[in-house]
Amino acid sequence: MRQFQFTVDSEHNKKNNEFSRDATRLQISAGIFGFVLALIAFAVMRISDGAPWGLAVAIGLGTFALFCFALIFILPRQMGSAQAMFESYPLVPAMVAEVLPRGMVLMALVDANASDSGKPVPALAIRNMTNLRGHERVVGERVPAVAVAGRRSVSTSDRWDEISPMPIAWGTADAGTVKEAQKAIPENEWNTLQKHLDKLEKVKATDMNLLIL
Repeated sequence: MRQFQFTVDSEHNKKNNEFSRDATRLQISAGIFGFVLALIAFAVMRISDGAPWGLAVAIGLGTFALFCFALIFILPRQMGSAQAMFESYPLVPAMVAEVLPRGMVLMALVDANASDSGKPVPALAIRNMTNLRGHERVVGERVPAVAVAGRRSVSTSDRWDEISPMPIAWGTADAGTVKEAQKAIPENEWNTLQKHLDKLEKVKATDMNLLIL
């Protein structure tokens, strides 16, 4: 696995890394949902006037509310820090595959192999994003990134079902660092990805935005 070591600028990452923003949004949603469930549980208890059915419903809703509140603390630990994520996942070539009115689609050439051994499983992964500071909004723009692995099913446990590119530029504003990461990726990989940009619609048609080549 090819890795790229650099020091993440926490303030820059906080403003630009959409992975971090996604986690924050999930935490907020979990908190709001938990609060609503707690209110409903309280209302059920009042309406039922202590009846067994009301107590059972309230306990169920309260348990679910506690789980939602627990997610506020669990989610950051599950994802890990931005520094850990950039250090843990492999460096891969990614390119702007489509420019949208309010964002763009980034395509990366990744390895979907999830086992400790075996041959690489080349695949194309895409991610919609709104911000890519430090890069031009043009199709074919080279964007070094790390391939963040997501889900995998029981039936295909040796292969990732979901992989999402996370640009190095989300973790640092230093153009030199981004350029260094770009150079660390072999030219033949950039060329291979360039040739597959026309498969964007095929990647979009997959369940998890991951197309095995």
